[in-house]
Amino acid sequence: MKAPPSQDNGVGDDPETIAFGIAALDSHLTDAEVTFPTDKQTLRETAGHVDVPYNATGNTIQLATALDDTPKQRFENEQELLNELHPVFERRRQEGGNPLLDRIRSVIPL
Repeated sequence: MKAPPSQDNGVGDDPETIAFGIAALDSHLTDAEVTFPTDKQTLRETAGHVDVPYNATGNTIQLATALDDTPKQRFENEQELLNELHPVFERRRQEGGNPLLDRIRSVIPL
């Protein structure tokens, strides 16, 4: 998912988006040069230390921790991995924090 960043004074700033969940993970996998097929252990070794934001306010989970919440051990391609991890990020997003407070924080710089 992607969301607009928190608002500043808005003067001269181009609006960009903040990637989180599988959108953020996708770019991390590219940077880590992960190849497929792969398994959990290889992912932990190559990119497990990566903190992946799971919501627009910047809360993160390490990839290794997210992998612990999936039953699959092997992933034939990147899409299979992303599909498996999507519910993990979504669950974290829904459980994490106060949605109203998170929304206020994204609008008002604190």
